[in-house]
Parts: sequence; C-alpha cells; structure tokens
Amino acid sequence: MSATDSDGVAAWLVQATLDGLSETDLLDAFCERIVAAGVRVCEVNILIDTLHPVYEGRAFRWRRDRRDVPSVLEYGRTGQGGDEDERWLTSPFFHLLQVGETVLRRRLASDVETEFPIHAELMSRGQTDYLALIHPFGADGVVGEMDCIYSSWSTDAAEGFSDAEIALLQELGPPLAAAMKSASMTRIARTIVETYLGRETGRRVLAGKIARGVTEKISTVLWFSDLRGFTNITETAEPSALIPFLNNYSEAVISAIHSAGGEVLKLIGDGTLAIFDADDPAEECRRALAAERALRARVPELAQLHANQGLPVTTPYIGLHLGEVFYGNVGSEDRLDFTVVGPAVNEASRIAAMCRSAERDVLISSAFRAAAAPEDKARLVSVGRYALRGVARPQELFTLDEEGPERP
Repeated sequence: MSATDSDGVAAWLVQATLDGLSETDLLDAFCERIVAAGVRVCEVNILIDTLHPVYEGRAFRWRRDRRDVPSVLEYGRTGQGGDEDERWLTSPFFHLLQVGETVLRRRLASDVETEFPIHAELMSRGQTDYLALIHPFGADGVVGEMDCIYSSWSTDAAEGFSDAEIALLQELGPPLAAAMKSASMTRIARTIVETYLGRETGRRVLAGKIARGVTEKISTVLWFSDLRGFTNITETAEPSALIPFLNNYSEAVISAIHSAGGEVLKLIGDGTLAIFDADDPAEECRRALAAERALRARVPELAQLHANQGLPVTTPYIGLHLGEVFYGNVGSEDRLDFTVVGPAVNEASRIAAMCRSAERDVLISSAFRAAAAPEDKARLVSVGRYALRGVARPQELFTLDEEGPERP
C-alpha cells in the first residue's frame, strides 16, 4: 500500500466521520479499502466500552471470507465472575493495560507456545500473525468506562504481516479509532436520551426540539399506573429487595406499553405515565387496551417469580383517559423536562388513584370510552359516577368486562 493510498484512506475516514457512518459501515468500508490496496488482513475486531444500562460494550467484527459471522456483539459487564471475566483477564488487551503498553504483535505458529487463548483460536482458523492496538483517550475525552478503542488484526498469509503492513495499521489506527469513537458517541447519545426520556421523546430531542417553552398541543390517550400497597411495601420490605422489586414490575409495565406502541414519559417511584399517540383516537384506545392486556398476562408469572425469590408481591392498577395536553419542554433554563402537561394529565392520575376505593385494577374515563372502536367499547362496563379530587364534576368511570368479548 503506497503513501498515496494511505493518505486517501485517512482522508476518506475524515469524510466518513462527517457523514455519520455507523461503526459497522465504517469498519467494513475501511477493511475493504486496505485489502484492495494490498494489506493482507482477514480478521478484525474493534472493542468499545459504552454507556448502556445492560451492556458494558460492543465488539465490531470484520471477516474477509466469512459473512456468516455477526458484525456486532454486545458483551456483558465484567467483574461479576462469569465467562466475560475469564475471557477479558486472559486477553492481549488486558495484558497490555497491565504492562502499560499499547501495541502487541505475535507470530502464530504451531511450534510456538501460545500466550493467550485467543491465539489458539486464531491458529485453528489458519491465522499466522496477530496485532493488538490500544488507542487511549485523553482525560477530557473519557465517557463513563469508554476510555479507549481496542483493535486486533490478523492474517492468514503464510509469512504473516510484513513490517510495512504493521507500520501502516499502526499509522491508520488512530484515525480509524477517532471515527469509531465519533460514531459510538452518536449512538450513546441516542441510547441515553431514549433510555431516560423515552423512544419518541428522545428522537424529538435529538432532532433539535429542545427550546424551552415550545410545546405541541395533541389529543392523546394517557396511561397512569401505580402498584397496590407500595407505601406499605417500602416500610416493611428489606431495603435490598426494593430495587429488584421495582425493576421487575417496571419491566413488565414498560415492555407492555412499548409492545403496544405507547411512549413512557415518566417513572415516578412506582408510578408510570405514558401516552398512546396516533392519528386516530380509536387506534390510541386500542393500543392502550392491548398494553393493559399484555401487562395482565405478565402479572401471574411475575407474582410466582417474586414468591420464589422472597420479594414482595403486588398488582398494578391503571387509569386510562383521553384528552388534550401540551407535549414539549417545560422547566428552567438549565433543567428541562420533555413531558405532557394539562388538566387531562391530572385527571388520568386521579382516575388511577380511584382504583383503590373502587376496588378495580383498571378504570377508564368516559372520554376514552366515547372514542373507542365499537368492539372495544363493548368490553367496557360502567362502575358508576365518582368525584375526582381537583375535577369539577363527578365522572362516570368504566372498567373492563372480563366476561365480555375478547379482542384478538
């Protein structure tokens, strides 16, 4: 590969970074370019720690002749005594960190004792030479545990990499690492806002809708749910049991809402505020009822799991309402909340709270019932008129008729 080719690849990396290519697209195109220019690489792995509620990081993989290999692997957290720990502690990367170096090259041959388990794996696939690189970030460039880019390069050429190929990979490693970091930061930003704000809300924020006081008036179905007896549970349960208890029930509630096309806007202790926004009010109602049905299907399984693990057992209760709200940014100049506000939100909360005294698992407003499709409306039965705190007139509320027709 000539100096001109090298400069061309580096220039392409800069433009690809500006264009916003994903990590997989960057790695694929980079490897294709250097192979076309004569670099005899056949397996490449790039590892990046990340900010994610479940995974510690991601591995991006390129194989010259094996398109059946997944291009992305998400790896779990180390330090928990599992297989991930063993693989990490016996890796060339961990060794480099321990000795304070950033480059490791090893010839792979049957007559040479393998230093790392990964080298035996590579030799079994016909690899003859291996290069590991670490590109550390400066202190101000560290994000969580994402403090460097790890990469490994191997070849099956009989004589291994040439010195010129090794020098070239070391030369192009930093610009590739910078491009991969940029792509990963974009993905991390998307993950964070969608995790903490919600999927659609996160997309709106990343699209630039962050101006304070800018809201959109929408008509939507509002979901407000809580857990029965939560106050008593917090006072009597072991503190160590509260977080797994809340996580399990939150997972059930949120997954049910998401599966039906809803958007979770806020978690308030044991409470969940969500919306079901569609062009058709009847469709919004259908989605909310589908989410309720999916949640109820999870409750028995969750109760059994908690009983087996000695965790508190309860059931969720839900208030459903349809009304107009303002959806957008509310707050101070340096702390905003992207949420819904308006009387309809308060009414949904009051309807949910009424489930306790009405001894129902779900209560539904008359506005929701009026907008529902005929087949959904047929499943709703009146439980009478109730005075809701902060609402001027008593409201007729409905619940689901468990004996009525079930919508598929």
